[in-house]
Amino acid sequence: MNLTVTVNGIPYQVEVEVDDTPAGLPPLYIGGGAAPAAPAAAAPGDAADGGIVAAPLAGLVRQVMVRPGQMVAGGDIVAMLEAMKMEIEVPASQAGRVAKVVVQAGDAVQGGDPLVQIQPA
Repeated sequence: MNLTVTVNGIPYQVEVEVDDTPAGLPPLYIGGGAAPAAPAAAAPGDAADGGIVAAPLAGLVRQVMVRPGQMVAGGDIVAMLEAMKMEIEVPASQAGRVAKVVVQAGDAVQGGDPLVQIQPA
């Protein structure tokens, strides 16, 4: 393929070989680094999914809205993150009792990091 490239106002004719083999692009993960974080290991006696509410993206924990022992409904806001000057509400994935709060205000988290663990009621 022949191209014209202009550098500092001077046009140059360039011949370029093009590989027509399609090259798939790797998946793009936003906020979690190069790949999604590994799921948190469930402690003995936890539900199959562990009831873990994970950070949806990398950021700073601004506020934790729940405490251990508190009852929550699915969709209740359990934490507030700050990322790129935006506040992100993190909802409970299920109804139940807060078994463990893993983070506190001021902690830096990556996408997929556990924030709270909820045991089904």
